[in-house]
Amino acid sequence: MTKLFVDEFYITTKLTIKNKLKPTVSEIKILDVIWALKSATVREVYNKLSEFEKVGYTTVLKFMQIMTDKGFLEKDDTVRPQIYKPAVPQKETQRSLVRDLLERAFGGSAGSLVIQALSMKNTTREELHEIRELIDQLEEDAT
Repeated sequence: MTKLFVDEFYITTKLTIKNKLKPTVSEIKILDVIWALKSATVREVYNKLSEFEKVGYTTVLKFMQIMTDKGFLEKDDTVRPQIYKPAVPQKETQRSLVRDLLERAFGGSAGSLVIQALSMKNTTREELHEIRELIDQLEEDAT
C-alpha cells in the first residue's frame, strides 16, 4: 500500500514539474524589463515597453497582476506605487524554457538545438569564444 502511494506521489510530482507554467511571449517581454531593472513599478515597465511597441498601461498592469498570480513576479504592496520583482532568476527561467524546447522540438538533443540556433543568426566573436570555452570545459569534465 505504501509503495502505491509513493508511486502516485512520484507520478503526480513529476507531472506537476513537467507541466509547470511557462511564461508567454508577452510575459517574457515584461520579465526582460524587470530583470534588467532588478525591480520596477507598473509605470516603469509600461514606459520601457512603450518605447518599442504600442501597449496600454492597463494592459501592462493586468499582465503583471496575472504574472504575480502565476508566480512569475513578487509584489511589494507595502509601498506606493507597488514594486514588482522577478520571483525566479532570469537564468533559471531561460533554462526551463530551453529544457522544454529541447524536449519538445529536438528530441532531447542539445547538439541539434545548438546547431539550429547557431545557423539562424549571426554569432559574435565573443559569443563564439564563450561557446568554445564551454565546449572545452564540457570535454574536460567528460574525461
